[in-house]
Amino acid sequence: MKKALLWMMVVVLGIVLMACSTDGPGSNGANDEDNTGGDGEYTIGFSISTLNNPFFVTLQEGAEEKAEELGVELIMVDAQDDNAKQVSDVEDLIQQGVDLILINPTDSASVISAVELANADDIPVITVDRGADGGEIKAHIASDNVAGGEMAGEFLVDLVGEGAEVAELEGIPGSSAARERGEGFNNIAGDSLDVVTSQSANFDRAEGLTVMENILQSNPDIKGVFAHNDEMALGALEAIEASGNDDIVIVGFDATDDAVAAVEDGRLAGTVAQQPVLIGEEALDAALALLNGDTVEEFIPVRLELVVEE
Repeated sequence: MKKALLWMMVVVLGIVLMACSTDGPGSNGANDEDNTGGDGEYTIGFSISTLNNPFFVTLQEGAEEKAEELGVELIMVDAQDDNAKQVSDVEDLIQQGVDLILINPTDSASVISAVELANADDIPVITVDRGADGGEIKAHIASDNVAGGEMAGEFLVDLVGEGAEVAELEGIPGSSAARERGEGFNNIAGDSLDVVTSQSANFDRAEGLTVMENILQSNPDIKGVFAHNDEMALGALEAIEASGNDDIVIVGFDATDDAVAAVEDGRLAGTVAQQPVLIGEEALDAALALLNGDTVEEFIPVRLELVVEE
């Protein structure tokens, strides 16, 4: 009888201890808070194409400031314009257990494998500034590059007149930004200008200089240049100024600090202004909304404007 009573007491004590240590329905533990992002529960990875470009440095700063404001951890990685490195960087972010990945692709086609790696681990992906040609993308935050290219084309027509010979400096082949800006520009230039050459300078200032030097030698009568970004526009500007030809006007894209300064000095005709800080902020806002289960638009456009000399 005493043995039976002892066992009954042990069983009751065990039940009491289990009740004290077990969370109630829906609880994540006594120390957990609502996972709203403000408690630092979310970790977001951001693979950026290159930090060797002032535009993306500014975009990074906008994202970092917004992450701090929202209380989320942000892990930034620089692909250094290397497609293979970007895929490797995304693999590392997955291994670190991030909740969501933002990707600013080096190349819209090559990034597909990186997106699919994240998809396979059920990690949502948002693309920033440049899109991806495949994989499951939850949202895309960018300027309307086609509209920006059209804006640049219309401005160049106003400057040089219909039928004038112009050159186009293209961005990285295969990137969505290069395709879309070129599409927009040629929507206008195809009917109003004589685009005598379109050559890639890979969004790079040094390459813009070299490519422009070659264009000037083979096309001495050009009156204008549209560059898919300001780095190439500034490289082209160096080449044109060195040639002594002051009659060629240049329109860039991005409104980086150096380009805006060149516009204010009357050296660059104009630049289509993106808002990289706002793009970075919108990317973090969309990421947190998605993680919190809110509906996010597939494309979140960021407003453009044309910067010209006052």
